[in-house]
Amino acid sequence: MTSIREKLVLIGNGMAGVGTIEQILKLGGAYDITVFGSEPHPNYNRIMLSYVLEGSKTVDDIILNDWSWYKDNGITLHTGTTVARIDGDKRQVITENGLTVDYDKVIIATGSNSFILPIPGSGREGVVGFRDIADCEAMLEAAKQYGKAAVIGGGLLGLEAAKGLVNLGMDVTVVHLMEDLMERQLDHTAASMLKAELERQGVKFAMGKQTVELTGDERVSGLRFIDGTELEAQFVVMAVGIKPNVSVAKASGIEVNRGIVVNDYLQTSLADVYSVGECTEHRGVCYGLVAPLFEQGTVLAKHLCGVETKPYEGSVVSTKLKISGVDVFSAGEFIDTPEHTVISAKDDWKRTYKKILLRDNIIVGAVLFGDVTESGSLQKLVKQGAVMTDDIYADVMGTGCCGGGGAKKTASVESMSDEEIVCGCNGVTKKAIVDAITDNGFTTVDEIKACTGATRSCGGCKPVVEQILQYVLGDGFEQSAKTGICSCTTLSRDEIVAQIRAKGLTTTKEVMNVLGWKQEEGCSKCRPAVNYYLGMIYPDTHEDEKESRFVNERMSANIQKDGTFTVVPRMYGGVTTPEDLKRIADVSIKYDVKVVKVTGGQRLDLIGIKKEDVPKVWEELDMPSGYAYAKSLRTVKTCVGSQFCRFGTQDSMSMGALLERKYERLDFPAKFKMAVNGCPRNCAESCTKDIGIVGNDGGWEVFIGGNGGIKPRIADSFCKVKTDEELVGICSAVMQYYRETGNYLERTSEWVERIGLEHIKTAILDNEEERKALAHRIDFALTQVQDPWKKMLIDGATRSALFEATEIR
Repeated sequence: MTSIREKLVLIGNGMAGVGTIEQILKLGGAYDITVFGSEPHPNYNRIMLSYVLEGSKTVDDIILNDWSWYKDNGITLHTGTTVARIDGDKRQVITENGLTVDYDKVIIATGSNSFILPIPGSGREGVVGFRDIADCEAMLEAAKQYGKAAVIGGGLLGLEAAKGLVNLGMDVTVVHLMEDLMERQLDHTAASMLKAELERQGVKFAMGKQTVELTGDERVSGLRFIDGTELEAQFVVMAVGIKPNVSVAKASGIEVNRGIVVNDYLQTSLADVYSVGECTEHRGVCYGLVAPLFEQGTVLAKHLCGVETKPYEGSVVSTKLKISGVDVFSAGEFIDTPEHTVISAKDDWKRTYKKILLRDNIIVGAVLFGDVTESGSLQKLVKQGAVMTDDIYADVMGTGCCGGGGAKKTASVESMSDEEIVCGCNGVTKKAIVDAITDNGFTTVDEIKACTGATRSCGGCKPVVEQILQYVLGDGFEQSAKTGICSCTTLSRDEIVAQIRAKGLTTTKEVMNVLGWKQEEGCSKCRPAVNYYLGMIYPDTHEDEKESRFVNERMSANIQKDGTFTVVPRMYGGVTTPEDLKRIADVSIKYDVKVVKVTGGQRLDLIGIKKEDVPKVWEELDMPSGYAYAKSLRTVKTCVGSQFCRFGTQDSMSMGALLERKYERLDFPAKFKMAVNGCPRNCAESCTKDIGIVGNDGGWEVFIGGNGGIKPRIADSFCKVKTDEELVGICSAVMQYYRETGNYLERTSEWVERIGLEHIKTAILDNEEERKALAHRIDFALTQVQDPWKKMLIDGATRSALFEATEIR
């Protein structure tokens, strides 16, 4: 006998609706499910659109449930199909193209639409919102054709859109009506720090500006403000807010206010019709953040599956976001008034800020910028209305004496409530992760991801998931966390290096044969990695395998998108001479260099050199290669230091040049950058370098693990030394330890996070013998290096093969 399953129709194929369906499936809900989506895509992560825009992910990368997921779960999916209305009498869902589907239950999850300012010119070509893949594709296309863009709105979406367009090469100005960015989440201090950080990344701002017209003819050409001033822009992104998409509900006679009105079980005014997500209004509130949407979906899924559940009573208003690599958090009240007691700490060096607000000694709000480690604890304390105590103060302000970061993090995980959301992108709680570990015996992040969805989107929660694994499994976690470096092998980096040493393997082919590679020739991921590991282990005997390197490294030059090349000569410590500048100018004129660009690393980039001219340019420059193409030391940025600056306490230029001369040409797991400051004013931006060095009256302070790229990270203070000799010794040891323990392509910012700062300190600072041994090994490796262009210019065969006959692929 076949049981009759109820028909469940989901209107809206986004995160809130499909998240609810996932919960229903997990609870064993017996429904025949039909899903309607207006877009032509399966369910994807809208939060990740900014990553698609900046180019770090593709559309495929942000798909949460691919086509097979619907098929595997027996779900009928109609993409590119918009629902017009629900007929409550006939119990049918009716689409705009005339399709009708019977239902027993309906979930409306139509999300929201971009709010387009009703001003003259808003309908012109070149004006878009930023809500879906189509908007994203329009922005990508615009960046290919136009130079100047404006983003109206300084909230999260606007800032992400602006950063993405900057990364695409556009000149972008954010136009914001208020004086502070994200004024609904951040106070003035945090907003100012965020603005400064984004300006550093290339975003421009026009604050306190009210747009009254978009000028132009058929296409937009600029913005006109209420004060009469104008801004040129051939592309405009409206990111001034969202409005709940209530069109289906309105057409169906369902009660609508700002959003679709629901009760505490997400029921609308029409029987058997429910609503979740941004289109929903609950107790007068429409939510635009992800966590509340999943909380709604969890309640609704249980209700529809007949599982006992508490009603949805609203969500705690808190925000934890990553904006262009910068973590920000706010919860509860964040603007201080005379009624508040304010606890705050601001670190201009680390670019972090922490503020906690108390009213009558009750914790009522918090703001974090740069370091959101305490966000989980603070969110809970605000929600509980906890009384501030000495112990809580010590914990959240970091003044406690409970030991190292690892112990503190574990304690933080231990204190998390079961209901606390760990993965905001996919609404996964701590309890769901703990249950997945204990019920299924999972021991790796990948297993947790496959089961619960945690970490499968932005990945920002991966450290917390790892901490939970460590908390639940203890020592079992680390042993099971090893994974292959690519699909060709199940061996980890450490296992491969150990086997190379133990078996005396000397070539990539030998490594792959002996260690049982699944693909005999390896792949583009493992070949360069193995070649690097062999060179690191055998610096004197390993014969570099050019064919295993990336094309830029094979050519010792950077190929550009038009097929021309760039040449970057070395300028030690960012210092050059009039003679070298004249030579660069003469060569640039002779070989018709299109652009001479001053780089962020304080040297000159000769752009647009024809392939056949590259060897001749190097020959006539007769200068060392700057290795702008290589996984090696790029630059050592310096300020003028004590030689000229009245604030300088140390000779940063001389030290920078010394370090650059010493460590140039050596291979590293990834590109490597350094900076030397003559004083703590940080003019050379040491805080974002792999090794940052800051002079002071007593000597030098060393920082490691900084990064100013796609995933910015402020460097960690490593140690202080008194003499130049000590400084060089520390640099040598850190660089060699990174060379010997870093995964290929892993920047030091990731390496420090993975290995742990305390572990690196123990290995180097607490072990003088090992520190000297590391320095000795890097010195030996440095004796083997050679300038690639000195070698290339006397190697006629290679020069001819690469620059006269080779097709670049």
